[in-house]
Amino acid sequence: MSTPMQREGTMFSTYRFIPTSSLYTLVGLAAVVSVLAFNVADKFYLHVLIMMLFYAAVSSAWNIVGGFAGQLSLGHAAFFGIGAYTSSLLFINFGISPWIGMLIGGVLATLVAGAIGWPSFRLRGPFFTLVTIAFAEVLRILTLYAHDLTRGSIGISVPFRPAVGNFIFRQLSAYAVVALIFLMLTVMVNLWIESSRLGYYLAALREDEDAAQALGIDTARYKLVATLVSAFLTALGGTFYAQYILFIEPFAIFSLDFSVLLAMMAIIGGIGTVWGPVAGAFLVTPLQEGLQAKLGGELHGLHLVVYGAALIVVVILLPQGIVPSIAGRVKRAFGHHEARPAPPVKGES
Repeated sequence: MSTPMQREGTMFSTYRFIPTSSLYTLVGLAAVVSVLAFNVADKFYLHVLIMMLFYAAVSSAWNIVGGFAGQLSLGHAAFFGIGAYTSSLLFINFGISPWIGMLIGGVLATLVAGAIGWPSFRLRGPFFTLVTIAFAEVLRILTLYAHDLTRGSIGISVPFRPAVGNFIFRQLSAYAVVALIFLMLTVMVNLWIESSRLGYYLAALREDEDAAQALGIDTARYKLVATLVSAFLTALGGTFYAQYILFIEPFAIFSLDFSVLLAMMAIIGGIGTVWGPVAGAFLVTPLQEGLQAKLGGELHGLHLVVYGAALIVVVILLPQGIVPSIAGRVKRAFGHHEARPAPPVKGES
């Protein structure tokens, strides 16, 4: 006898369409970013805008496995680095367009994620997290020792050859548009997962993996699917970063700090929600970039103290994250907290 979960179809069936409110939010975000990208003259503010969109996108990619599936990965810098190095090396050594290299890097990151993720999902809690950290560290060390290919700690400078086909632009506004498209892609994937059968399965195993298995959910399979999708999108972000900064090196690309930052943005904004990572990135990135620009040169390290104190205050005041806390207050303010009417008792009309 099949369980209700098994009778309802494949994991890719969709219960409902993407909410209209989310579509309106995406359209509004695109309109605001477009206006800012082509009207802000200050390069620093444009840079902050681009980094906000970039971090929102990669944090949303992390949220698929860290938020929806509840698997705390602190090794996403590995997938990010695979995307950055793959596209850069293909472009420099073989003249392959980074647009193509970006997809190749995404596929390679997906294959690596599958090879590492499948055996790792036997582990739970801190042990899985430690494995992801170790994986990123191993890749960093391999990149350092493969000097003939990656130039080791010297790093790789991407040649500045402005052209659409080379994914290199003279105007920062072009990078803002590409970052916006990348963010919209990751948000759409998050929205689709949230409203699909896959999203319900991931939510079930996140809340209680043993109970989900008892209901007939193949938890290892769905955690793997979440990891593959997350790795692919994160690798795309690695290519964007390499083409925007035009320089990559192992200590920055494969750093634990980067992986922790992605998780922190999602947690501050609201882990496991679609718009939480976006809100977290939009709050943290300007704070980080602004403090580093103002205090980083004069009082080295002080910007980290102010930055950390500000984040502690946010976490204390909004322990559930920005999006869930605000949404809950709005619902209470507009009276959406009333209980549902009870179903009629058997025998009543």
